[in-house]
Amino acid sequence: MTDRTEDVWRKIALHPDPSLTELFADPGRVSMLSSRIELGEGMGGILFDWSKTHLDAGLLKNFEELAQAAGFAAARDALFAGEIVNPSEARAAEHTAQRGFGRESSVEEAAALHHRMRLLVEAIHGGALGEIRHLIHVGIGGSALGPAMVVDALTRDLALVDVHVVSNVDGCALEEAFSACDPRTTLLAVASKTFTTIETMTNAQSALKWLADGGVSDPFGRIVALTASPEKAVEWGVDETRILPFPESVGGRYSLWSSIGFPVAMAVGWDDFAAMLDGAAAVDRHFAETDGAQNLPLRAAFADRYYARMRGCQTRACFVYDERLRLLPAYLQQLEMESNGKGVTADGQQVTEPTAPVTWGGTGTDAQHAVFQLLHQGTQLVPVDFIASIAPGDELDPAHHRILLMNCFAQGAALMAGRKSEDAARNYPGDRPSATMLCDDLDAATLGALIAFHEHRTFANAVLMGINPFDQFGVELGKDIARSIGQGGGSFDASTHALLAAAGMLEDM
Repeated sequence: MTDRTEDVWRKIALHPDPSLTELFADPGRVSMLSSRIELGEGMGGILFDWSKTHLDAGLLKNFEELAQAAGFAAARDALFAGEIVNPSEARAAEHTAQRGFGRESSVEEAAALHHRMRLLVEAIHGGALGEIRHLIHVGIGGSALGPAMVVDALTRDLALVDVHVVSNVDGCALEEAFSACDPRTTLLAVASKTFTTIETMTNAQSALKWLADGGVSDPFGRIVALTASPEKAVEWGVDETRILPFPESVGGRYSLWSSIGFPVAMAVGWDDFAAMLDGAAAVDRHFAETDGAQNLPLRAAFADRYYARMRGCQTRACFVYDERLRLLPAYLQQLEMESNGKGVTADGQQVTEPTAPVTWGGTGTDAQHAVFQLLHQGTQLVPVDFIASIAPGDELDPAHHRILLMNCFAQGAALMAGRKSEDAARNYPGDRPSATMLCDDLDAATLGALIAFHEHRTFANAVLMGINPFDQFGVELGKDIARSIGQGGGSFDASTHALLAAAGMLEDM
């Protein structure tokens, strides 16, 4: 934090602190803090309502000053220009180029790689590799969470290919996929940026054996590699015609838009995959061209920073009132916590403020009967995001969707208003913040827009905190120790030594 940003934070700390009910005395509040992003002709849009947060005109002005002091505009320009925004690894972060926004050469490269992927996808759909009814996609982290979430959301009615995403090295996960697939009609996608990730490559080797044991004469002929290290995939045995590269500048948790999206295109077809890119591009355009508090990902970051720093909120919850989005909270956990769960600034100094809160959530209405007790009456203040679709995803009695939306809107209203009672056990304090993202429909374009919104929200938070959201060294330490165990080395504490002994692993060391 610079002296200038700390000066702004001092101003924010002195800002009046009215309740949400008091803030709604302003008749223009909803229009001030509710805005839509239109996704393009025939694609609908999303309403972003942040009026049930404690942001007001004064705070927005202060946070706009904070963004200016933090160099937000320059950082955003650097992101889209393909400049180095990941200083610890001296890399650009060019996921937006995959959607057509970025450095011209990177956009052209992305278009060429997408064309290559489209040709392969359409060839496989056309029978070039024989009958393919199943796809087992092995990856981990961003190579798995994004594809799993999108495939689950978009294939409720019909999938062109039955996709199973396996990330856990626990053999039970892979066996579950095997039990649902016929090896004679199964394709294997191996997703690894380096093509050395131990969990992914272990799963890939076991899947190769399963194909061979199942009577597939050329198991390697059933593999598609998705990687930023194509030479490693060739060394491993994949034919170069079935290697789909993506640029080194596309990070794992931002890689869905690249060839890591191959299982999505296989499941729903190229047109829907392209629509997802278009929906994300609409948010890119808004984020790139809109300044100040009217920039919706930046506005969301203003609220995030306010609650983390001024109200001491250590968590933020996301509840999706749509079964098709049931995996979105898990996807956002990685996006936000791996990006912004940092203890140092971009220039290596210790941070002096809270960084990323713990992201968690669930699916409405299930969560109402599980965790909402704490949200309404617990001692922790938890900002909540609600996400819903006006159009239903089912063809049942409309009462289902009406009840779903009634509950979604009621929860936000109840968190804000509360209810006073002389019976302490039935007293609801209220004044608890929430935001709502209401989609016209939940299709490929809308899903792409929702994901891109959260990517840019995460980036905006990072700029306001002065941290680097694009490295993730915190995931390496445990891996290093696991490798030392596997290699028979290392010196461990008494507890770890005892656990290794109990598991019968000391004799392997």
